Amino acid sequence: MQTIGLIGGMSWESTQAYYCLINQQVRERLGGLHSARLVLYSVDFAEIEALQHRGDWAATAEILVSAARALEAAGADFLILCTNTMHIVAPQIEQAVALPLLHLADATASVLIEDGVTRVGLLGTRFTMEQAFYRQRLEARGIEVLVPGDAQREVIHDVIYRELCQGVTTADSKAAYLGVVDDLARRGAQGVILGCTEIGLLIQAEDTEVPLYDTTAIHAEQAVRRALGQG
Repeated sequence: MQTIGLIGGMSWESTQAYYCLINQQVRERLGGLHSARLVLYSVDFAEIEALQHRGDWAATAEILVSAARALEAAGADFLILCTNTMHIVAPQIEQAVALPLLHLADATASVLIEDGVTRVGLLGTRFTMEQAFYRQRLEARGIEVLVPGDAQREVIHDVIYRELCQGVTTADSKAAYLGVVDDLARRGAQGVILGCTEIGLLIQAEDTEVPLYDTTAIHAEQAVRRALGQG
């Protein structure tokens, strides 16, 4: 079994979901008392969030590159970045260490292709929905990406930072998100990517008839497959 290096803490609410999902799946695949071999570097999200909203991506890259190097020194065999938004600095991380990075957008694209999805909606932070770094990875695989309108993007973004990253879920926010999901489906989306690792804390597959692609679950599952040499 390979050792998975997790760069987490953005937020720790979703990082604990990664930890649980990875260990649950290792136990399911290997049985008995098996659990995952992993090392976790958890950053202080307050520092990252402040830099995000100032647009200082270079400084965020320095923090995450330092985390990646620490995981490399700790014996990780490959890395996963437990956040969608911060894949904006994935190239800097990949250049700084010899370890391979299991890119979240690529992992998600593989599942979409398996399901025959060619047009998908994308929910996430404003950075993920509006900047090209994430959408282009999907579009390069032949997947058209639809994003919510301006006002909807503002709601999605605010709920992530003001509620979900702090472990808060409300009925009103859930209803708002599901309304956006329905709107994307009306625009032709065959499914919707939950492109922020916290969104799965708010809405799940049973809440809507529209197929939802929870990136946290997808990323964790593919990390386990890689660690066990199963894909």
